Amino acid sequence: MTKSEELFQRAVKVMPGGVNSPVRAFGSVGTTPRFIKEAQGPYLYDEDENRYVDFIGSWGPMILGHGSQEVLERVAEACRRGLSFGAATAAEVEMAELVCGLIPSVEMVRMVNSGTEAVMSAIRLARGYTGRNKIIKFTGCYHGHSDGLLVKAGSGAMTSGIPDSMGVPVGCTQDTLSADYNSLDSVKEHFERCGEEIAAVIVEPVAANMGVVPPLPGFLEGLRSLCSQYGALLIFDEVITGFRLGIDGAQGYYHVTPDLTTFGKIIGGGMPVGAYGGKREIMEMVAPSGGVYQAGTLSGNPVAMAAGIAQLTILKNHPEYYTSLHEKADSFYGKMQEILKDRGLPYRVNHVGSLGCLYFTEQEVTNYESAKTSDTRAFADYCNYMLEHGIYLAPSQFEAMFLSLAHTEELLNETLQTVEQYFAGLS
Repeated sequence: MTKSEELFQRAVKVMPGGVNSPVRAFGSVGTTPRFIKEAQGPYLYDEDENRYVDFIGSWGPMILGHGSQEVLERVAEACRRGLSFGAATAAEVEMAELVCGLIPSVEMVRMVNSGTEAVMSAIRLARGYTGRNKIIKFTGCYHGHSDGLLVKAGSGAMTSGIPDSMGVPVGCTQDTLSADYNSLDSVKEHFERCGEEIAAVIVEPVAANMGVVPPLPGFLEGLRSLCSQYGALLIFDEVITGFRLGIDGAQGYYHVTPDLTTFGKIIGGGMPVGAYGGKREIMEMVAPSGGVYQAGTLSGNPVAMAAGIAQLTILKNHPEYYTSLHEKADSFYGKMQEILKDRGLPYRVNHVGSLGCLYFTEQEVTNYESAKTSDTRAFADYCNYMLEHGIYLAPSQFEAMFLSLAHTEELLNETLQTVEQYFAGLS
């Protein structure tokens, strides 16, 4: 028995499912998790000393790769000064100035501790600012596990929210309306029916929790127009895309300006952190300036701020990093699609920048319904083969791959060879 298997046997006795976040259990691919001991550059090392090329990157934040010396030095320095104060620090100010300087739509920002908390707070703020209660979200877009957002679409786009988890009262989701990603018509129907009650539309500008689904031309622009027309706020959930698609996020990549933006993951360099920000007149509604209450003892934690400042400063000072990363990604995902085409396989590769996903379906994937046509058993076989050959992928068909600056051309080509070997074995 491996050390990972031993650890998992211990874990299931003291943690639900043996994990602290469901996807880590590897249940959807029919195996048990590898317990990771350390990471460096593009690699993960498990408790059994196996090495894997990492295409998760802690679900996005490790854009520089693991173990950036500049980030680690800044973190170590912060740790020596103290892990937490529960008081104001200069690092919070520096981080806020950095974010506001990089994201044109963000004039003020509030630090929190996770993407879930950032989204929950942004929605409360949108409701407080507009004096309205309803929000529109999109089926297949994940915005954290707060009660009001654990919603799936009912029978038709006009159906109000039905809880997608036990323990969530219907009352918590009755003001959550579900629309279809990439369908402006489904959004228009909601606005035409109850536009004066809608506080906000929240969207992942690139849907990255049903694989990777890019916005169709005009979709984000249409959301901006509808929100402006009806006096609702447009919230971009950039927990994944923020500072990954570019230094100004998806909103800079697609040239669409939201009213509020949520961040997470990458702005902490891998530390637990999140943030939400936007127009000054909206953000000034947040306590203590205004009546929308939100607080957190660990918000703006000095160690997390140190990590985030270090990573964002590196990215700010090296715009060529994004150019290099996007070029590598275009080549990598393009070659993956060519492998499938050469084998006569109808599967699809979607990607935007360094985010990508291989779907085991013949359909073009543009929304949740088309993503669901994927053959999850075929993905499980593929995922396990890759894992056995030293390639660490997300253990779910509906998660993204993340490339980092630490992935060299040589390493990506070796990965493609493994992909080709797998599909050759199916022929």
